[in-house]
Amino acid sequence: MASRNFFQPTSAFNGGVTSNLGIKNKKDSNAEIKPWVEKYRPKNMSEIASQDQAVKVLTKALTSDNLPHLLFYGPPGTGKTSTILALAQQLYGPKLIKSRVLELNASDERGIQIVREKVKNFSRTTVTQTVSDFPCPPYKIIILDEADLMTKDAQSALRRIMETYSKTTRFCIICNYVSRIIEPITSRCAKFRFKPLPTDDLVNRINMICDKENVQLGQGTMKALIKASSGDLRKAITFLQSGSNLHSNEPITPGTIYEMAGVVPEETMKTLSDAWESNDQQKVLDAVQYIINNGFSAEQLVIQISEEVTKNERLSTLQKAQISQVLGEVDLRLIHGADEHLQLLHLMSQVTSIVAQ
Repeated sequence: MASRNFFQPTSAFNGGVTSNLGIKNKKDSNAEIKPWVEKYRPKNMSEIASQDQAVKVLTKALTSDNLPHLLFYGPPGTGKTSTILALAQQLYGPKLIKSRVLELNASDERGIQIVREKVKNFSRTTVTQTVSDFPCPPYKIIILDEADLMTKDAQSALRRIMETYSKTTRFCIICNYVSRIIEPITSRCAKFRFKPLPTDDLVNRINMICDKENVQLGQGTMKALIKASSGDLRKAITFLQSGSNLHSNEPITPGTIYEMAGVVPEETMKTLSDAWESNDQQKVLDAVQYIINNGFSAEQLVIQISEEVTKNERLSTLQKAQISQVLGEVDLRLIHGADEHLQLLHLMSQVTSIVAQ
């Protein structure tokens, strides 16, 4: 009888059955834990929601080799990256897409050295291989996500590369703020603005995911998802997946969504409005201290106070304008790293004095 070497893996004695089973189980496990944002990312242009102009123009590019450099701009979660990836998938197919498409997040790799090395090296090589059933045009695509965070020097270097290698490469510049992209780049690109998704499209996509993942939504949860995401589909799907993990066998509640989104509860907002209307300094101090103790975001509070002031019928137009100016100043200071507690105290004291006029 042959002796067994206990230092060898079990699969060596069973013909690899355990190994194959383990690989299969690992694939199934990966499929289960895959983020829903990636799992339900559009696979082709027909699945892109609401961005009709971009879809119409880019669909025509599938039938010709005449694709210009592209500049996609707009709020986060509106489908900018998904659109160019879906286009690339239909142009090259699953076999060639890795060799024909270079995707860089410019916020992480935004220096001039990255542009000179990675982008330039990828751009200078020509392509000849094709695959049946896909157009496979004679150019590659470089996707620069969050390009508005690139340095000016890096953008200038990128402009020169775009000019030099236009025969072999097309660039897709993706950003939130087009004003931060230098003019020599914007003038070389076909620009497409991606607008926040309408409520109907958000509802349809969320319902589709709920049906496929067997997720139940409680009363008012859909409204909470839409409000918390503000037209950002990626954020809505992330909240949905997180909520489903917390409520595995029961409906997701609106409170769960608001808590994950960091939204200040309506009761707390009512306490704040009562404090500034009372013109009582101690109530204002207590209300601000409650906000700080509970860890609510000052930037989120500024947004909600703005909404509260806008719909407050007891305030005059002049008072609303004065409060809005104060909100803008506080928001700018918070972005620049000012202390949240001090800024909230300043904001509440200013609002209280304006309301008391």
